[in-house]
Amino acid sequence: MEKLEREKLRQEWEREQEKLKNEDVGITFSYWDGSGHRRTLKMKKGNSVGQFLSKALKELRKDFPELRGASTDEMMYIKEDLIIPHHFTFYDFIVSHARGKSGPLFNFDVHDDVRLLSDASIEKDESHAGKVVLRGWFERNKHIFPASRWEPYDPEKKWEKYTIRDTAVKH
Repeated sequence: MEKLEREKLRQEWEREQEKLKNEDVGITFSYWDGSGHRRTLKMKKGNSVGQFLSKALKELRKDFPELRGASTDEMMYIKEDLIIPHHFTFYDFIVSHARGKSGPLFNFDVHDDVRLLSDASIEKDESHAGKVVLRGWFERNKHIFPASRWEPYDPEKKWEKYTIRDTAVKH
């Protein structure tokens, strides 16, 4: 009887997770070529970053001729100063409550960048617009802010300190 009940609960949990993955989420991002060009795309929480970049690239090609020959593999998604690999889904970040250097990765609504406010030591439960960049732009500019702060996302690394420039403030 207990085994039957466990199986029933597992199936119910899986249905709920599938329902969550199919929910729409608005993802605000800036195409970054040295300055930001803000856009918002509607995606499913279960979509991968690669799928998002593919859709973003299609949208951006209309306004940015330099992207007409670019492929999704040449694009990067930067969120909270972390370079997000293409295979992760937004659902992955939401359920794991993943964090970046300056706040949560999973909270995709966009607000003012707390690093620019007068009391930037106070972390807020908000996230900043992600950046979509060409890998070539990143390679040419990785020694210059903001690209100099970007590093590959590591799901094992825990950002327990809120970082502003090279200082860290415990939250």
